[in-house]
Amino acid sequence: EVQLVESGGGLVQAGGSLRLSCAASGFTLDGHAVGWFRQAPGKEREGVSCIRGDGGSNYYIDSVKGRFTISRDNAKNAVYLRIGTLKPEDTAVYYCAAGSRIVPGTCVGAKNTDTFNYWGQGTEVTVSS
Repeated sequence: EVQLVESGGGLVQAGGSLRLSCAASGFTLDGHAVGWFRQAPGKEREGVSCIRGDGGSNYYIDSVKGRFTISRDNAKNAVYLRIGTLKPEDTAVYYCAAGSRIVPGTCVGAKNTDTFNYWGQGTEVTVSS
């Protein structure tokens, strides 16, 4: 059974940072693109970042560029998202996803929720002003 488990969320003041983790079991992340999405209350889930299977050409939405950094550790079968200089509008449940249905190993379609086969349950991030 494939499982993705996110962790690292919490309550943080504006300007602070967190490192979110996505740990996989039953599925080897090595060589696969992994995306991070978020869903704020009352809003649709949006693609935030993606890392290619080879670790290159990472994708970020404009609103997080320069503040968020995605990385991977294939030895630990995990992907991370460091979120920094946080703003109240970053408040959301953050999800990781893997197993692209479009072009395996790439971040093609990383903005779309239907790109990935496997999803975690999410970790909540709340940024106070």
